[in-house]
Amino acid sequence: MKRITVLLAEDHQIVREGLRKLLEADSNIEVVGEAATGRQAVALTNKLHPDVVVMDIAMPVLNGLEATRQIRQAFPDIKVIILSAHSDDAYVEEVMALGAAGFLIKQTSSHALATAIREVQKGNRFFSPSIARHLQNHYENSPNGAGLQKKKLDRLSSREAKVLQLIAEGQANKQVSAGLGISIKTVEKHRQHLMEKLSIHDTASLTRYAIAAGISERSVQVTIV
Repeated sequence: MKRITVLLAEDHQIVREGLRKLLEADSNIEVVGEAATGRQAVALTNKLHPDVVVMDIAMPVLNGLEATRQIRQAFPDIKVIILSAHSDDAYVEEVMALGAAGFLIKQTSSHALATAIREVQKGNRFFSPSIARHLQNHYENSPNGAGLQKKKLDRLSSREAKVLQLIAEGQANKQVSAGLGISIKTVEKHRQHLMEKLSIHDTASLTRYAIAAGISERSVQVTIV
């Protein structure tokens, strides 16, 4: 069985060493590189092509969010898990918009990281429990909440619902295009129609909506640890 290759992007060496030792104890995971800055993370991703990048937000030279944006843009097949000491709403919003496959707060128990890596490699998304609750509460307490979700979902065509599912799984337009056998231009039109029908105006909100509505059976995996 092929091991999952991982790049660790964390500016504190002692934290990187701890993460490496933790992950090396898992026979299914291989740490293939370490980056101390966001710029190094982008360069090493280009060189090593890992399956998963574990990215701290607070990175020097190039912050983790911008590094994630560049990685996702250049390599949409590579999964990125955000690791942060903070779970502020603004961070969650941006991480969702970037298409990261997971978001773990550093207070989460250590073995959750290995679980997250395995899950995102399967195509799932993985969030710390507090982040998952934030995503759920956002829609339960908003005008697009649970009471309106089914009504709005009924407006979607089967193809639009499938595109929404793939967006919720963190796939970029290029991946959706390849998976469904349609042009990128058609994917963009479906995305536009989704936003119009659901009264949603950004990708992060589309993803939250799909998760809260349960439209993607693989959209969120959470382990309470």
